[in-house]
This record gives sequence, structure tokens and C-alpha cells, in this order.
Amino acid sequence: MIKFYYSPAPNPLKVALFLFESGLSFDAIPVDTRKGDQFSDDFVKLNPNAKVPVIQDGDATVFDSNAILLYLADKTGKFTPGVEEHAARGKMLSWLMFIASGLGPFSGQSVHFRHAAPEPKEYALNRYDFEAHRHYAVLDSHLATHLWMLGDDYSIVDMAFWGWVRMMPYVLGNDNPWEQYPDIKRVLDAVDARPAVKQVLELSQQHEFKKEMDAESLRFMFPQNERLKG
Repeated sequence: MIKFYYSPAPNPLKVALFLFESGLSFDAIPVDTRKGDQFSDDFVKLNPNAKVPVIQDGDATVFDSNAILLYLADKTGKFTPGVEEHAARGKMLSWLMFIASGLGPFSGQSVHFRHAAPEPKEYALNRYDFEAHRHYAVLDSHLATHLWMLGDDYSIVDMAFWGWVRMMPYVLGNDNPWEQYPDIKRVLDAVDARPAVKQVLELSQQHEFKKEMDAESLRFMFPQNERLKG
């Protein structure tokens, strides 16, 4: 059985979505990042980068959410073009990496500088807010002519997309970004309507994670700030 190390953050939840969509059996193991579980010796052996999610599948250990999605899709033959489908496979890899290297990181930095960074932060917030909007605009333009990210078929790219776009109001500091990005909202609603999403949200409530962002949590979540203390 697959061991799935997770927290209720965007990246682990998109892996949870694949697990439920595919029907794979798994054991969900909570990693409370606000308590510093990700820095334990045992966890760092699984992921030297000390981040969730991670899966263990027999003798295979895979970290980074989009790598896990690709691994599981290839393992099951579900929600992805096969390696012999060169054109479709190239499209899938391009959009999956766009989310991995662009949408996710810039959204995360927009969240950080909007909600957590100390002042002064105007320059940094402007940069990451701009880049988050730019990436969402690319997605919305693409989806204006595509039913799903890869066309007619729901795929791991839509799962990776869902992990972050469901957080858009928080990422962008806008309670209603959907008027600006209507086709993102259309696809988000389509994913949200899938039964597997309900299972994901139920999973995120099965384990109790720390909610307070106290001084201890800040040290674990933003260790770089310790360097600012004289």
C-alpha cells in the first residue's frame, strides 16, 4: 500500500485528488508543518528538501507534488497520455512543468509577501503579485479554447491546476478574482464537482493539524527570518 505523507496545503491535496480519482489504496500520514514535523530525521530521509508531499510505493520514494502526479499517472496508466503519444505527451509535460515551475512558486511567493512577510515588502509583493496574475492570465487564455487543460480529457494537469487555483482569492488578495479569469473558474467548478474532491476535503479533516501561526510555527514555516535577528 502507498504511504502518503501530507498536510492540507495545495501541493499535497492535488496528490490526494489523484489517489482518490484513481482508486489506489493508500495510508495517509499527517505531517504537521506548523509543528516542524517536516524537519524530523525520519522525514528528511524521505525528502531531503523537508517538504510535503512524499509517497512511498514499495521501494520507490517520490517527492515533489508534480513528480508524484506523473509517477502515479504512469504507474496506473490513468489521466495522462502514454509515452508513445508524443504530441499529447509533450503538451502534458509542458503544462505540468508550467504549473510546477511557474504557477505554484509565484503563487506561493505572492501568498508569503501578501500575508506573512515583514515590512517593507512593497517591491517584492508587486513582483510576485504581477507574476501570479501573469500566470493565471496564461491559463485563462489557454482555457478559453480548451475544455480541460489538455483538451477533451481530464488529466493530471487539471489536478495540478486545481491545487493552486482554488486558492486564488487568498493568493491574489481578491475575494472575487473570477470575473477577471472566467475560464479558470469554469474549470475549477468542473473539478470541484467531481466526487473525488469531496473525498479530498474529508481527508483534510481526518487529522488534526495546528491552526495557530504562533512564534514556534513562524520559525518552522519561515526559518529564513531567524537570520534577521541580531
